[in-house]
Amino acid sequence: PFTFRKLAGCTLFITGASRGIGKAIALKAAKDGANIVIAAKTAEPHPTLPGTIYTAAAEIEAAGGKALPCIVNVREEQQIINAVEKAVKTFGGIDILVNNASAISLTGTLETETKKVNLMMDVNVRGTYLTSKTCLPHLRKSRNPHILNLSPPMNMNPMWFKNHCAYTISKYGMSMCVLGMAEEFRGEVAVNALWPKTAIHTAAMDMLGGSGIEKQCRKTDILADAAYCILTKPKSFTGNFIIDEVLLREEGVKDFDVYAIAPGHPLMPDFFLDAFKEEKKLSQHEGADGAKASTESASAKPLSPVAETFRVIQGAMSEEYVRTTQGVFQFELSGEEGGTWYIDLKTKGGSAGFGKPPVTADVVMSMSSADFVKMFTGKLKPTLAFMSGKLRIKGNMTLAIKLEKMLTQLNSKL
Repeated sequence: PFTFRKLAGCTLFITGASRGIGKAIALKAAKDGANIVIAAKTAEPHPTLPGTIYTAAAEIEAAGGKALPCIVNVREEQQIINAVEKAVKTFGGIDILVNNASAISLTGTLETETKKVNLMMDVNVRGTYLTSKTCLPHLRKSRNPHILNLSPPMNMNPMWFKNHCAYTISKYGMSMCVLGMAEEFRGEVAVNALWPKTAIHTAAMDMLGGSGIEKQCRKTDILADAAYCILTKPKSFTGNFIIDEVLLREEGVKDFDVYAIAPGHPLMPDFFLDAFKEEKKLSQHEGADGAKASTESASAKPLSPVAETFRVIQGAMSEEYVRTTQGVFQFELSGEEGGTWYIDLKTKGGSAGFGKPPVTADVVMSMSSADFVKMFTGKLKPTLAFMSGKLRIKGNMTLAIKLEKMLTQLNSKL
């Protein structure tokens, strides 16, 4: 479905286009010969994140497009206004706006610092609103204008609010801009939202999920192809909340392995999509069976699954684990074998067992005892448990990621 140069000569204003999804959308349009305004804040190389507005501009030009790098922090209204004016002066107008810039903090209400709340609200909601507002007078003059927000369908399942309320509010704020502006400018400007069905491999995902997470992700190309489909439709296509894979299947794409980082590897569903309903029913059923089994075997007094897991962990302790991890983990488990358990990978040779750790925990993890056993035996990925709301984490996320690495080494023993 991607054979014609439908975006040749069009001007796209893309926020956060110096890397990741924004840059992928830019490069896709550049192949058609589009003009790309790179509205992002990274002018100097970042110590840990790849790319600047200038390296992105070079890639866009090499792909066949024209690039205009602009230093834009979407929290600063004047920087947005200046970049829009420069874009119009350089290219004669703006045809497409992609609101891609986004900030994320997957923390609970009490753990989210005010400055993080402000950042997410300012970038995700206010930045999207102000950039749209500034571009709209120019978009209305285009023959086929589009606004595309990288935001999810609004899902009122409390699961998506309880563990990261501020982040959810901020992303749904972007989606509410789609709802409102699609109606307000119906017939003049198309306004839609795009969201991935699965996790996408970006620098942000690496930070959130740690090493190895990329195998559960797709490439940014899938969102670039889906965005291209949307942005080449007539402006009457508006007010839609689109999932990348669903749209591409409708467009005739059959091979999705090309988008996988590791073809054939299980993929992690993205936030805000209820992909866990069947799994929930299944785990509840398994939990009931598990409870029944433990009641039947109580007379034999074997170690419970949780206690057995900690026994194996204790036996696997090594000075190497302690030296490389340097963290204390506390587990608050609910269900049949509920209670407080710990793994100390900081003190001397390390220890694990029932009760509170000997020193203050760096990370506190809360989950059901059934899911805990699944996680430690490799049947439930920690990242998937966290994203689906089965695992709540308070404290040092870097240490939590280190624990996940240790789990992969322990799985064979468990």
